[in-house]
Amino acid sequence: MKIVYNSEVNQARNKMGSYSKPIVALESTIITHGMPYPKNIQVAREVEEIVRQNGAIPATIAILDGSIHIGLEDVELKKLAKTKTRDVVKVSRADIAFTIANGKTGATTVAATMIVAKSVGIQVFATGGIGGVHRGSELDFDISADLRELALTDVTVVAAGPKAILDIPKTMEVLETNGVPVLVYGQNSMPAFWSSTSTVPAPLRVNSVDEIVASMLAHKALGLDGGQLVANPVPLADQISADVIEPLIEEALIEAKKLMINAKAVTPFLLNRIFELTGGKSLTTNIALVKNNARLASEISKTFFYS
Repeated sequence: MKIVYNSEVNQARNKMGSYSKPIVALESTIITHGMPYPKNIQVAREVEEIVRQNGAIPATIAILDGSIHIGLEDVELKKLAKTKTRDVVKVSRADIAFTIANGKTGATTVAATMIVAKSVGIQVFATGGIGGVHRGSELDFDISADLRELALTDVTVVAAGPKAILDIPKTMEVLETNGVPVLVYGQNSMPAFWSSTSTVPAPLRVNSVDEIVASMLAHKALGLDGGQLVANPVPLADQISADVIEPLIEEALIEAKKLMINAKAVTPFLLNRIFELTGGKSLTTNIALVKNNARLASEISKTFFYS
């Protein structure tokens, strides 16, 4: 298995494989499956720059022709951003080994990014929203591998909560059952991706980066399995309120059911349909929350690194 570090991350590595600077992992499905070219590469570059501006090194993770890449050179980022979605495997735990073994190109989901980050000693990962329990899962058992990964892999994930297209109460139940600490930053309710708040209470509230890092350190000291989810609300100025977005989600879900869209195709379809129904506002909010998560993740990584 070949692991390739880009020049920026490699400069921060020593011969023992540890780092001289804080690193923040970033996923790649947002590039290949989240938005069209050239918006995807523009946003990817902006998110990486936010990480740098906040004192950490960005490491966008992807699989290129069977090699795991920890950080992408700009030419690699551009090539991935221009590759057609159908030619890129959406990689999770179940297919990461197959993708590597067969020399394929894959974009990492939350679960796959966590696996790779942990394997190379990266402690903090910024994403948009996590996957979870899909609505109607009592019939089709459609539950994202992200939830099990959070219970298995010791990486702190910063996200704007579960994606709002999911069943958030059931998602929270699965996280609780699997012993995943969910730390909500600065408020008493779970954020719901495009919306800053929801009706679901925050399991654990934190008000500072120091509290988050203290929890990370205690988690490790106890030898507990799995990671932590830091739920970071999208800024109020950028949100789409739940009363506006929820009817549009329901409409998109009905369409997906009629078209018999399922499995990994569900989330991309719903996100694209909601983009259309909101006149592009959902993408604007998505970009804002990813950038907001990158800022917080950088602060967490920096504080953890110097602890």
